[in-house]
Formats: sequence, C-alpha cells, structure tokens
Amino acid sequence: MTETIEGSAAVAHVVRNCEPDVVACYPITPSTHIAEDLAKMYANGEIKKYITVESEFSAISAIMGASAAGGRSFSTTSSQGLALMHEAIFAAAGLRLSPVMCVANRALSAPLNIWNDHEDTIAERDSGWLQIYCETNQETVDAIPQAFKVAESAYIPAMVCMDGFYLTHAVEQIDVPKTEMIRSYLPKFKPFARLDPENPVSIGAYAFPADYQNFREDLHRDLIASKAKVRKAHDEMAKLTGRSYGDGLLEQYRMEDADYIFMGLGSVMGTAKEAVDRMRAKGEKVGALRVRCFRPFPGEELAKALAGKKSVAVFEKDYSLGASAPMYAELVEALYQKPEAPVLSSFVGGLGGKDMTVENVESLLAKIKDAKRHSEWV
Repeated sequence: MTETIEGSAAVAHVVRNCEPDVVACYPITPSTHIAEDLAKMYANGEIKKYITVESEFSAISAIMGASAAGGRSFSTTSSQGLALMHEAIFAAAGLRLSPVMCVANRALSAPLNIWNDHEDTIAERDSGWLQIYCETNQETVDAIPQAFKVAESAYIPAMVCMDGFYLTHAVEQIDVPKTEMIRSYLPKFKPFARLDPENPVSIGAYAFPADYQNFREDLHRDLIASKAKVRKAHDEMAKLTGRSYGDGLLEQYRMEDADYIFMGLGSVMGTAKEAVDRMRAKGEKVGALRVRCFRPFPGEELAKALAGKKSVAVFEKDYSLGASAPMYAELVEALYQKPEAPVLSSFVGGLGGKDMTVENVESLLAKIKDAKRHSEWV
C-alpha cells in the first residue's frame, strides 16, 4: 500500500517487516531517523531485539554476534560512524557473516560536513561487503529485502546505500512491502554453521601465512559469483512488486542509440535522466547508465553496455585522494583493450552536498562530444 512517508521511516518500516532478530544502532546524521523509528518499534513490541549501544563500533559488533549466532541482523549508520566500524567491517566479511546495513551516505570530516557524498561507503569498497546504491527511496525500500536474501544465501554482508538528506529526509509516496509479501520472498535465515553452546565451533580462527590467502581468494570468488544472486533476488522481487531497476546490477536509460553516456551512482542519476530527456528533445543522442551494484563490480556487464559508444562521462561523488576517482579507474580496467571501448572522462563533484543540477549534467554531456579525455572537478 502506497503511503506518504519520509524515506528514513520507510526504511525502518521495511526492516521491521523483514523480521530481524537483532537490530543495533548508534544514531548519526543523516541516518538518525531510521535508528529512532526502529527503537520506537522495539518499544512497541514490533521488533524482537533492539540494542542501544554506546558507539557505532559496538553496533557492528552486536550485529556480527547476532549473525554468528544464526540471527537476522541489521544496523544503520553514516560517515564517521561507518569509519568507526572499519575494523569490524572487514572482520564481518572475513567471518562470512550475513548482516545488512543501510548507510545514509554522508561526507567524511574534516572539515565537518553532514551533507551527502559517497566518500564513506566508497572508502569501504574493498572490505568484502556487497554494495547496492539506490536512486530513489522506493528503490531503497525494495533493496533491503533483496540485500537480506543475497547476504544470507551467499554468506556475504551487504550495504544498501541511500543518499543522505536527498533521500533520507524526503517525504514522498512510497509503497512499503508488507510482512506477508516479504515472508513469501525471504526465507528464514538458517546458516550452515552458527555459534551454539550445545554444539561448540570456532569461526575466524587464527590463519597462518600458508592458509590466510586461500580464505581471501574464496571470499573474492564468492563475491564475484554473487552477481548472479543479486540479479535473481532483484528479478524475484520485481515479479512481486512490479518494480524493477535495470537488471539489478546496472540500469540503462535511453542507451540503445546513444553515442554519449552519463554514468554514475545514486540519486544524481534521477537528475541525469531529466538532462537526457531534455537533450533528447533537442535531437542529441545521449543516454544514462546507473551502476546499481558497485560491489561486486559489474565490469563485464559495463563493457557490454558501453560497447560501440563514443564517449562516457563518469561522474562520482567521491575520490581516491592522490590517485584517481575509484569508479573511473575500475571502468578503465574493465574496458582495457576492448576494441569498441569509448573515450572515458572522469568528473568529480557533489562532494559535501554540493548541488549537481540538470544544467551541470547537460554541460558534461556536451563537453565529452569533443572525443577527448577529461579529468575535472565540477
């Protein structure tokens, strides 16, 4: 049922409807409303367990423990909160646990900034977590059950990323999947191994040099293989809701005959679609390509989608300081020596909540028509 609701509240509602065993949160802007609403639901008897912790590090530790014990677990955070979780973020993936987090993307300090960019989650891209970046609140709500399904079947933790303020604080009409529908979609979590005093086991035991790399290779292979699970989970949800987001990994917009492509993550792609429509009305052959699943990185799929295109503006709300923008660098690798690869340009902007307008997108699409490589802050 569609209702007028804030994006953060809608996320809390769908998390409740996924029937988690344990929720643990430490509120931080702009994810605070998600944590607040889940705490209220626990007080009202609608959630089994909500742990009020003293820090984000404790929050990730609590949901790791719950997952290790065989429970469905969830947390939410942003920015410095995610950074404080850094040590345990890597451990959760290495332990092959299955918690889900909704990260309300926000800039990292310093200087202090509470507004949106993707520096926080992109900084954790190599941790071994699945990462799904959502364009809209409706997509975020639909992605939460998908994340649980993939995480609990692949034994890989998952982040669902939504842009802070642009989405978290937007009030709009959203269809929140109900408990009964989610039960038909999301099976109960029954891990093959769990911590149980009646059947003691060890997880994450000491690995000597001869063995450690094997564990990392296994995690890498399983993360790459999880692309199929991401697609399947997306398609199964689409059949229930009637809503789809590309193929679950990528979303292509007016790309069929496009020569010039704007590529990016998150809510800015709604702006990009508007710019594409305006330029199409003027006869320009432009399109938009949204990367929905950043981890595992859909390199092969991107190479196929961009084959034969003339030029691509890769726009990112993050940067690898001292190097180049992460998505651009990974796309260069994915298209290396491909005979039909387009010219790639890197544009970085929107950091700390700086506006990225329709006119900005149009200017970047116009700029790449010179068939030259650009690398600019915008």
